[in-house]
Amino acid sequence: MPNRTLADQVERYLSILSAHASAATVAAYRQDLAALCRFTEQRGIADPTDLDTALLRAFLGAERSRGLAPRSLARRRAALSRFADYLVKEDILADNPVGLLRTPKQPSHLPKPVDVDALARFLDTPHDGSPLAIRDQAMLELFYSSGLRLAELAALDLGHLTANHVRVMGKGSKPRQVPVGRRAHQALAEWLACRGGLAPDEGESALFIGQRGKRLGHRAIQKRLAQLSIERGLPEHLHPHRLRHSFASHLLESSQDLRAVQELLGHANLSTTQVYTRLDWQHLAESYDAAHPRAKRRPVRS
Repeated sequence: MPNRTLADQVERYLSILSAHASAATVAAYRQDLAALCRFTEQRGIADPTDLDTALLRAFLGAERSRGLAPRSLARRRAALSRFADYLVKEDILADNPVGLLRTPKQPSHLPKPVDVDALARFLDTPHDGSPLAIRDQAMLELFYSSGLRLAELAALDLGHLTANHVRVMGKGSKPRQVPVGRRAHQALAEWLACRGGLAPDEGESALFIGQRGKRLGHRAIQKRLAQLSIERGLPEHLHPHRLRHSFASHLLESSQDLRAVQELLGHANLSTTQVYTRLDWQHLAESYDAAHPRAKRRPVRS
């Protein structure tokens, strides 16, 4: 049997892939690998054994130069890696050359924090005093006071509240305690005082419940926040993650304590907090220059 060309191996790989992958996945991989074949054909390369890191880096560079978006480049790289894994299993390549290629950097999709004064006015807007309005106020204050994720707030039970803290279960089932500020504590006390009127089932342990006395789901909480931003005249969309981001940004701006913010957010890695809060590196650099004993400049002796 003659040696298969690169294009032949691509077709064989896609045939194998189609046995367990969706039609959409196969179509996406076909598009990505077809681009590779066009690139190699233009350079007179048809032997799959010629695929190496330098060639694939040149391919991705060419794709970037012609305007391919970072997300599409990342998908191209993923398709190359899966195809190279197949070639390794077929003993065509000794190892996967894609492993040495850096994944294209994805654009940040972090929400913009709400302005501190605008958020204060929003939170201080009077409500009608109904049990549901009191509940909504408690949710808003707790989101902003403690920087909770949506899933963390929705999962809260009555027993998770203490005098000054709230216990939450974060990502990876990692528990943590987060302080509850004075305004949030006050709002929670008002909610707990009227919660019983909405909870006919005494066995319901959820902290935040709806009109039927059952735990509020993620979607219901998101809808309430979006509606409240309209009702209270906040000129921008509000969602739980934006309140969490505002909590982190505002706290970092005033404290400049990155490690403390990391602990409060429940981030495993400090780098996550750095990206998450869009840290003001210029301010930190000035703080470093002013505080580090080896960073201070000594006056030049004349």
